Order: sequence, then C-alpha cells, then structure tokens
Amino acid sequence: MTTKSIAACLGEAFLAQALHREHRHIADAVDVAGLMTWDDLNKLLATQRLEPPRMRLHRDGAPLQVASYTQAVTTRRHTIWRQLQPTELHARLADGASLVLDSIDEMHRPLTRLAEDIERVLRTRVQANLYASWTGTEGFGVHWDDHDTVVVQLDGSKRWRLYGTTRPFPLHRDVATPEEPPEEPIADLVLHAGDVLYVPRGIWHTVAADQGTRSLHVTYGLQTHTATDLVTWVAEQLLEHEDWRRDLPRLAEPAEQAEFLHGLRKLLGEQLEDPRLIARYTAAMDGRDPGRMAPSLPYVDAVPADGDLRVRLTTARAVLEVDDDAVTLAAAGSAYEFAPAAEAVLRPLVDGETVALATLAAAAGLDVESVAGLVQELVAGQAAVVGSLP
Repeated sequence: MTTKSIAACLGEAFLAQALHREHRHIADAVDVAGLMTWDDLNKLLATQRLEPPRMRLHRDGAPLQVASYTQAVTTRRHTIWRQLQPTELHARLADGASLVLDSIDEMHRPLTRLAEDIERVLRTRVQANLYASWTGTEGFGVHWDDHDTVVVQLDGSKRWRLYGTTRPFPLHRDVATPEEPPEEPIADLVLHAGDVLYVPRGIWHTVAADQGTRSLHVTYGLQTHTATDLVTWVAEQLLEHEDWRRDLPRLAEPAEQAEFLHGLRKLLGEQLEDPRLIARYTAAMDGRDPGRMAPSLPYVDAVPADGDLRVRLTTARAVLEVDDDAVTLAAAGSAYEFAPAAEAVLRPLVDGETVALATLAAAAGLDVESVAGLVQELVAGQAAVVGSLP
C-alpha cells in the first residue's frame, strides 16, 4: 500500500476540520494492491472455522439464517461446528446477500498494518471489518454507527448515500435514540478501488453494490472517547485519595452530605483545571492498549541472540519518553524503564517498524545479546513478538 498515512490521504486539514465533524471522500487515495484479494478471502473462508457472528451474511437489514449457507458437522468427540457450504454461499450472495467478516485485522497482516497506521495517527483502538457484495440489494438498510469509520474500497465499486445526523454524537448506550433520517441524502458517492471515505459516527447512511459490479471493501471502526470516558479515568486516578474511596454518606444529615460533596468537587475540580488532562488521558489509553498480541514460538524460554531474528511491537500506540537518565516505554499495559542507549532500539519499534536484532544492535552500539535481553522483557510483557516476521 501507499507509504502515506491515512490522515495524509484524507488531507492536511483532516484532523483540524473533519475528524469527528464531517465526512471526507478522497478518490484514488490508497494503492490497494496486495492489501486484500479475492484469493485471500477464499483462503480464509476455506481454512478457518469462522463461526457467526465472526462471519455472517446480511440482506435487507437482517442477518440470514446460518443454516442457509452452512452445515452442522459433528466430530467423533461429539463437538459440533458449522461448515461453510460453498454452493449455498454462492447462491445466497448471488441472491443479494452481503458477506461480512469481522475483525479481519486479526487475520490478515496487510490489513493489520493499515489498522496500525490509523491507530498510530488517530490514537485510538481500531477494528477492521470486511464486506463483499454482488448486487444492489442493501445488506443493512439505512443505519448509523456509534463510532467513526474509515472505509477503503479494495475492489469493484460501492455506492454510499449519506443522510446526515439526527442526534449529534449518539452512543451505543445512550439516553435517547436518533430520530428517523431525512428522505434525501446530503451526499451520494460511488467508491472505486483505492478510494477512501471517512464517516463520523451518527451519520445515517446506506450502502449498495448497485453499479453493476462486485464490491470488496474494508471498514475501520474507531473506538470512541467521550467526556464519560475521561471522567471515568479521572475517577480511577482519584482512588489514591481516602475521601474518594469512602462510602457515600447516604443516611447522613443534609449538612454532612453537602460537606462530603464539597470535598469531592474540590478533588475533581483540581483535575479538570489541568490543561494537560486530555493529553494525560490519551497517553494513558495509549499505554494501556493491548494491541494485537501474538506468540513468539518456538522461543518459549528466552529470545536467542540471533541477529537475523526480527521483532515488532504488538501495539501501534506505545508511548516512549526520553530524558537524560532513562528511557521509559509504556506499551500493552506495562511500563518499562531502560538506560538511555535503549532509545535507538525502541524508537524504530515505536514507529511501527519490524527490525532484525542485528540492525537494532548496530543502531544502538550494543551487542545482539543485550538487545535480545531487552526484547525478551517486552515479549514477556506481551508488548513485542519475535520470529521471521513479514
């Protein structure tokens, strides 16, 4: 794919003007060669036991019965699984169903890399779902999503009609549901291979392969961060204060309850007055992100001092802080402190590179054994994976 980030594809003003605000459509933004092919999809469907809802078919806004395209198989140990029936699958798809494969970023490395690129730029968790359609029948009808999405058209073409929002920033767990969308769309777009579309949450939309050609696209859903999430995190930080852990004086006199609330307001207010509070929250969420963990077999005991062995981080949102005395890495829920020389080892990994141990050792002026020891700490914390990695 292109070496440009998704944010760069969407334009220089995207972060300041469009993110969480309005849709963006950029034609021919990404080189999709090698991202995901029909052969790749066939291989996944043929070799993986993709039980619903991981793999499912939708038509006219509803999921199809699993029995209409799979067959129950009972093993000799009396376990039952659903085996995909290609003939029935073809028939359902030709009849207007859309195929959906959830979390494709966990199964196909090229799409994982694109997900990590988005995470690195937009600083949030991303899940990629794959959609394949052959007809103008809508798989999901007019609907809205509770998260922003970045859509990449991989093959063929797909028509997107956007109707705007009827409730700003709706949530999955909300106190009200959006009103029905208007009849006329605010945008009527056709995506072709390589096009990118950004759709903020809450925008009503409908999607159909009505251009007389098949369609394959991937949608990257962005985890939402709201004031509720921020205050929840602040509340966690305040647990160090005794008053924040104390039982509520539910049965006390009004005066005592008022005094208790005054103390809480003071503690919470001190946090909210910090102009770096959102930056602190973002860094904390980045450091907690588990990424896409992977085993490092066969190296179950320790990472060997093999210069050809390659390493990458399991998260795209690791946070690296450097001062005169130490280098601190927050990744996959753990914090690591190393000597300043480790910066040359960690920097390319935090930037998303997959690097041989010998290359890292040369850059840092260390021996391979020392780098292997550092990497072993990260592997033990599930923050890195080693092997003959692509």
